[in-house]
Amino acid sequence: MSETERVIIVGAGHGGGAAAATLRQYGFKGAITVIGTEPIPPYQRPPLSKAWLKGEADAASLALRPPAFYEKATITLRLSTTVTAIDIAGKTVTTDAGETLSYDWLILATGARARRLPIPGMELSGVLELRTAADADQLKAALGPGKRLAVVGGGYIGLEAAASATALGSSATVIERETRVLARVASVELSHAYQIAHRKRGVTIELGAQVAALEGADGKITGVRLGDGRLIPCDVALVGVGAVANIELAQQAGIMCDMGISVDLAARTSDPSVFAIGDCTWRPLPHYGRDFRLESVPNALEQARQAAATICGRAPAAPEVPWFWSDQFDLKLQIVGLNFGATHTLVRGDPARESFAVFHLTDDHHLRAVEAVNMPDAFMAGRLLIARGTQLAPAQICDMSVALKDLVA
Repeated sequence: MSETERVIIVGAGHGGGAAAATLRQYGFKGAITVIGTEPIPPYQRPPLSKAWLKGEADAASLALRPPAFYEKATITLRLSTTVTAIDIAGKTVTTDAGETLSYDWLILATGARARRLPIPGMELSGVLELRTAADADQLKAALGPGKRLAVVGGGYIGLEAAASATALGSSATVIERETRVLARVASVELSHAYQIAHRKRGVTIELGAQVAALEGADGKITGVRLGDGRLIPCDVALVGVGAVANIELAQQAGIMCDMGISVDLAARTSDPSVFAIGDCTWRPLPHYGRDFRLESVPNALEQARQAAATICGRAPAAPEVPWFWSDQFDLKLQIVGLNFGATHTLVRGDPARESFAVFHLTDDHHLRAVEAVNMPDAFMAGRLLIARGTQLAPAQICDMSVALKDLVA
């Protein structure tokens, strides 16, 4: 490392902010510039659909680090700025202001954007997505007692928003085209438990429902028209049907991409001077022997550490087991691992009591994933068991008299 080296980080989200801070923590002495399209410094996004919507978090608690941190760490923030091009041969980036900035190392933390539905009415006022603080502010302003929220898509963000809206006194209807919520990301057992929990708390869930159009009056949404002709009246609609990795900048620069920007276990792209981290990456998963795109804060933080370690000449840490979380009502969901290759499902605890865990095992009883609801010991044990590749006795998993800590001792 040299004090004259320059790192540019494109993207001022959780991953980009963490990469800048970790570089300083690892002893990087050169210039660090973080470029972000939003007008505010790096902040936490998970609370946007939960504590922020409910008014339980403020801007200070949302911030990844206090504003004074960046000045003290001599990290330059270029906010409300978009990088429009990368020249990997000349090692420069161009911004929408026409500036050309040089780098020795480039970290792409461009994230992902909400997938848009190709249906009429998407341009109506009151049709929202939830990816940024500005999105959350719009949704928050539209909710309250007597308001009606329609959620198109029964994924984690949609269910979290429905739970938050209900807590604020709004009515919420979740519209899901599949036959169960969380169909793409969770087990049947978890989906059914969450459907029951949400309905018990007042959320309406429409399953197997196709959205034909969003309808409105005077340019503002008034309802969601379903494929069977029914209209779901609403004052605001949240569309959450997945996300698309922002890979266009890398593609145009000639960097290899798949379903995301392709990286190795050092978060390095096909160009040795360029790294990519977070939701935008297509990354290797050593515990599963395959590549995949993850959308989670732990993934972004892990890759931020990988990139910073490589730039600073440090040995990388051992690969982590992927993990995720979601807070809905008083349900604390913690997921560790991915159920690739799992053939057996075992349930520990009682879903009816809203304290249980779903264990996913292979034919030879190796653990691949755990979905734990209000059962943190199952989540913690799962992290260790998956990392170690431990073979388990199925009977022990289901036996509540067997302490999970004894399985990892």
